[in-house]
Amino acid sequence: MRVIALGTLKVFVDRTPAHEDARQPVMAWYRQVRAASWATPADVKRDIRSASILRDGRVVFNIAGNKYRIVAWINFPYRVVYVRFVGTHAQYDAIDAQTV
Repeated sequence: MRVIALGTLKVFVDRTPAHEDARQPVMAWYRQVRAASWATPADVKRDIRSASILRDGRVVFNIAGNKYRIVAWINFPYRVVYVRFVGTHAQYDAIDAQTV
């Protein structure tokens, strides 16, 4: 899969020292997604059981034992994952994952 917005992930872990513990899990997620070949939401769920499948290609990934969340929109035909949000669980609770 091609991941759009590696820079977004790096900014999140680099900008705030409190998020330094997210670096390893976020980069591990990035490497796992890059190596994947998902054609359907079921493929995502098969590879990452903790992922929550939403409507219209939206997926929520739990990172670092659910301390952080990544919301992505996946264009399955083109094999592209667009990172739409990365943040703490509390920050995630303040957004609408379907529209962010």
